[in-house]
Amino acid sequence: MTSQTVASPLHSTTDVSGGQTAMRVWLWGVALLVFAMVLVGGATRLTESGLSITEWKPVLGAIPPLSEAAWLAEFERYKQIPQYSQMFPTMALSDFKFIYYWEWSHRLLGRLIGIAFALPLLWFWLRGQVKGKLRWQLPAVLALGGLQGAVGWWMVASGLAGRTEVAPERLMIHLILASITLVALVAIAVGLSGKSDRDARAKRGGLILLIAVLLQIALGALVAGSRAGLSYNSWPLMDGSFVPNFMFRTDLEPTWRNFFENVTIVQFQHRMWAYALLAIALWHAFSLRATLAAGRAWLLLGMVIVQAGLGIATLLLVFPEGRIPIGWALAHQGFAMCVLIVATVHWRRLAVAKS
Repeated sequence: MTSQTVASPLHSTTDVSGGQTAMRVWLWGVALLVFAMVLVGGATRLTESGLSITEWKPVLGAIPPLSEAAWLAEFERYKQIPQYSQMFPTMALSDFKFIYYWEWSHRLLGRLIGIAFALPLLWFWLRGQVKGKLRWQLPAVLALGGLQGAVGWWMVASGLAGRTEVAPERLMIHLILASITLVALVAIAVGLSGKSDRDARAKRGGLILLIAVLLQIALGALVAGSRAGLSYNSWPLMDGSFVPNFMFRTDLEPTWRNFFENVTIVQFQHRMWAYALLAIALWHAFSLRATLAAGRAWLLLGMVIVQAGLGIATLLLVFPEGRIPIGWALAHQGFAMCVLIVATVHWRRLAVAKS
């Protein structure tokens, strides 16, 4: 009787610990998929593939064309949008298949992420391992993923009529939602570990740095969406001066559009916030120099410097004919997600209560 009473709590503790480990592995696995999704999305954008599929079919769209007739029908639909007539009027079917598969892969990966999150969530829930704050946090992440799919189509729809690319502000929202999803997955996973360097003052600094990274990612999305990186391919000056002569020209109406589509303003604000982010990272690292979290803070500063270097290299290496170097651009985008992940781990470790 006594031995059973003692064994039961031990067994229960082991089960709980093992269950949390499994959940952490699952959440980090989904986070890795989201990271891959961002990279595939970047490649889809850089290869001008994002508008190749002109319909949203959440279920049937998982199957690509399986016959020559089906391919020709898809190609004909693509020919009806401005991007084809204005940018690729001589495109061959083989070229269309190339961009189609990029967009199809991007959408398929989104579906796989949904399945990879929803099915294990149901399993953990039925086993009684989803408790406390997780009962609203994990469904919220699932809902965020569903919203991301809808926003993705909303973004694509903006480029199907009246323009040859998606609206930059919608691309920004799409990327920020993906980034927030990544932050949520990593933050929950770190929270389950129970590891902490709890410090209220440092936590605020870590949150400021995390928000600063998210804002820079948003501004980078505007640069990508407006193709602002193809202009002012010099550094540290723009058009021969630190503040370009055309900085205060607001040619677009309504005025707010200039902050999303005016290439001078868009690139300038991305550059300026890069300097601000560097200053914030330096301040944060210096303020934590005598704490347990100092190593991560200095690591983040180093990563921000590397990320700035990748951005400068991408800008300077634009081809004379006006093409972005895809490898450098993807490295810049991918490393931004790495900075975001480390910033999230850093902030969450500062926030987790000691067990």
